[in-house]
Amino acid sequence: MLLPQFRLVSGGQTGAALAALDWAIAHRVDHGGWCPKGRRSEDGAIPPQYLLSETPLANYLQRTEWNVRDSDATVIFTLTDKLDGGSKRTAQFADKLHRPCLHFRPGVHEKYLTQFLVRHKVTTLNIAGKRESSAPGIYRFVVDTLDRVLAVGPPAIDGG
Repeated sequence: MLLPQFRLVSGGQTGAALAALDWAIAHRVDHGGWCPKGRRSEDGAIPPQYLLSETPLANYLQRTEWNVRDSDATVIFTLTDKLDGGSKRTAQFADKLHRPCLHFRPGVHEKYLTQFLVRHKVTTLNIAGKRESSAPGIYRFVVDTLDRVLAVGPPAIDGG
């Protein structure tokens, strides 16, 4: 079981980020994060059920950096071995801000994600990754992974 104060954050973009928010809402896990001014995403405005705060700028990079900054750690979901575009920038922000970051993709065993969360004592987790339009299937991959790793709660996160 997750700690009551566990929180998922993301920027609300389609794909990995939106999957994390939908998963949090479905499992009654606290959620939030930063999104660009105007609640901008590739599908239009991010709906109000996602409890995101707007950055001062309509800039994806500011949103990305602030979500990394305000989290204990970041997990970047992709369907390939390579980080590029916004996913690569997310990893660069994590490095710059000295925040733990894990690139999670098919073929990486879920125990590594669990160990990452435990090792870094994560209570606020930033979920980032590819958009659904550039990585069809990423939404389902994130939801399925969160179901397997977080729905039961990593043992050391709750002290069990």
